[in-house]
Amino acid sequence: MTSFQDRAILAEHAIRSVLPPTPLQRNVHLSETFGADIWLKREDLSPVRSYKLRGAFNAMRKVLASDPDKGHFVCASAGNHAQGVAYMSKHFKVKGTIFMPVTTPQQKIDKTRIFGGEHIEIKLVGDYFDDTLRAAQGYCEEVAGYFLSPFDDEDVIEGQATVAVEIEAQLGGMPDRIILPVGGGGLSAGVRSYVEDRCKLNFVEPMGGACLHAALKAGTPVNLDHVDTFADGAAVGKIGARTFERLKGVSISDTIQISEDRVCITMLEMLNIEGVVLEPAGALALDALKDVREQISGQKIVCIASGGNFDFERLPEVKERAQRYAGLKKYFVLRMPQRPGALKEFLGILGPDDDISRFEYLKKSARNFGSVLIGLETTSAQNFDVLLAKLEAAGFTYTDITDDENLAQFLI
Repeated sequence: MTSFQDRAILAEHAIRSVLPPTPLQRNVHLSETFGADIWLKREDLSPVRSYKLRGAFNAMRKVLASDPDKGHFVCASAGNHAQGVAYMSKHFKVKGTIFMPVTTPQQKIDKTRIFGGEHIEIKLVGDYFDDTLRAAQGYCEEVAGYFLSPFDDEDVIEGQATVAVEIEAQLGGMPDRIILPVGGGGLSAGVRSYVEDRCKLNFVEPMGGACLHAALKAGTPVNLDHVDTFADGAAVGKIGARTFERLKGVSISDTIQISEDRVCITMLEMLNIEGVVLEPAGALALDALKDVREQISGQKIVCIASGGNFDFERLPEVKERAQRYAGLKKYFVLRMPQRPGALKEFLGILGPDDDISRFEYLKKSARNFGSVLIGLETTSAQNFDVLLAKLEAAGFTYTDITDDENLAQFLI
């Protein structure tokens, strides 16, 4: 029986019929920032702007090789997996039925349709992904199709491992460390199985979807109580059974959990400084450099930039999250005295670098005070210490609601 490494190499050779190796680029900015030799594996530059078509290609080619009449593939996805399956359905000239939640943004639906063309059918079912998944699996049984999991499939895992095969060939050997994101575990299981102990690996998850970390603690895949869907490419509620079988030996100390807000800082930095567009999940590995800074001095590091399917309509939200995490933007409910000159007095307290980004004043004539919802931006987090001290000295009372998720979702 051939080894996993041999099968991954064969898969990498086979995929050359579809796409060239994605670039492996040394990044001067990150190298200088972190004092290491840092390279980016640019999966965001694949034809579908993510690595997902690798697993779809490998699984579909192997299914068709063993059963040429198996010409109907079914999947459930609202993102990169859907686009990968669509692209490969067109490549292999087979039928693909792609189930997506009703709430899927039109932009993602349109891109999936473009990649698959006449070879795919898109079905919008369910408000939540679990409903979509059940519908897809039920339909697949009805039509005797092949259900293509986004990660929990041995052939998909093998296909995602081609990322590591390319890294080794492009570098002429293994780096000291590979940092990669984890969602359902397809990419991380494939890379770990190919690399084994030939280099250090760090597995990076969004804090609101750390299903690998939870599984390692429990010793088995478990359902997360809540999943933050901001980093949608890695927001998975339960790691796959097959992927965990390949990841269960990972040390918890080699996993990193990243705040969804903090990754926004890296997304903006890469966009503004490097002109690189990354989706939240695609920036996880780069953001994790902050957590291993003390360990990587002088090392050769590869960060897998796993995807670049970013809708620029989300840019204001990314900026908002980044500013709030960095302490440069805060929201307050301010108790404003209802007397002439109170507002002018408040404005005089603001510093030269403080800027009002939101101001809503509710005046009630029967009360001595009114409530003001105010958003403030500044250039340094320390400016808020000065401002709040001045407010208290002037007798203004306030409530900081910046991190109050319940209030923020209604007011901000």
